[in-house]
Amino acid sequence: MKYRQLGASGAAISHYSLGTMTFGAETSEEDSHAQLDLYAERGGTVIETADVYSGGVSEQIVGRWLASRDNATTDAMFLAGKGRFPVGVPAFEAGLSRRHLRRALDATLARLGVDHLDLYQVHSWDPLTPLEETLSFLEDAVRSGKASYVGLSNFLGWQIAQAATLARGRFPLVSMQPQYNLLAREVEWEIVPASEANGLGILPWSPLGGGWLAGKYTKDAAPSGATRLGEDPERGVEAYGKRSQDERTWRVLDAVADVATRIGRTEAQVSLAWLDSRRAVSSIILGCRTTEQLASNLDASDVELSAEDLALLAEASDPQPANWPYGAAGVEQRSRSLG
Repeated sequence: MKYRQLGASGAAISHYSLGTMTFGAETSEEDSHAQLDLYAERGGTVIETADVYSGGVSEQIVGRWLASRDNATTDAMFLAGKGRFPVGVPAFEAGLSRRHLRRALDATLARLGVDHLDLYQVHSWDPLTPLEETLSFLEDAVRSGKASYVGLSNFLGWQIAQAATLARGRFPLVSMQPQYNLLAREVEWEIVPASEANGLGILPWSPLGGGWLAGKYTKDAAPSGATRLGEDPERGVEAYGKRSQDERTWRVLDAVADVATRIGRTEAQVSLAWLDSRRAVSSIILGCRTTEQLASNLDASDVELSAEDLALLAEASDPQPANWPYGAAGVEQRSRSLG
């Protein structure tokens, strides 16, 4: 396991985080605890939770693990939580208001059985709540000791810039969680640069694109069986119907398979190693159904991709933006040289 600073903060965290979205839904409590044990044994330090995961059950499972393990193990853990969506409240009360976030954070702490989080993140932008209201709550959460650091999730570039500007000097805003993988590189156009410019470390979710980058799906047959898309082919942003119609998808998967074959690693390990090579990434969130999947993903920690491998993957996964503003003409327009 490698360790990195979380954004511009002084906190050092493992470069792989353990995502707990499957806990209590796709993964039993026994198997969830086995994942946590393995992760800790392998040197992992970041447990990534959210109140909306299994409607709070995931946090309860993590809380029982924390209560049942020795202090040396649990003290090493960096606890990251998120709030924004309705959990135990009507949908109209959700969002980033002071009222909802206060209740959400207190409920998260109670389910986890702790008195503070190392990182508390707002789970998505709220167009109805004034940003200053949200930030004033987060400032209070840090000052009261309920959170050490604050992060964002699923914000756009302009939203990151606004939040970072208003937070500066008030509390440590240190991270940004976007979907980021070889099939979702559009975040590099605005979200990653905005995060870098404001000292936010990137914590990618869905690093394997919901199983796509693990080589689980084929062009000739819709998914079936015990996989996320096998049980629900049109699930979420990785839905089979839409993604399978994009030729770029298969170009990327072919490149990943080529590299994996050449270096004797799995496609998932190659995909994770590529993401780990991106300069803005502080820690990659691994969300696994089984302990076996987690062990295999953690084995990507020592994968070193050559310049040739990285170039092949970069070319295949290039989202090929229009000429302006993110393509060649736009880049040239924003550049400047003294020569």
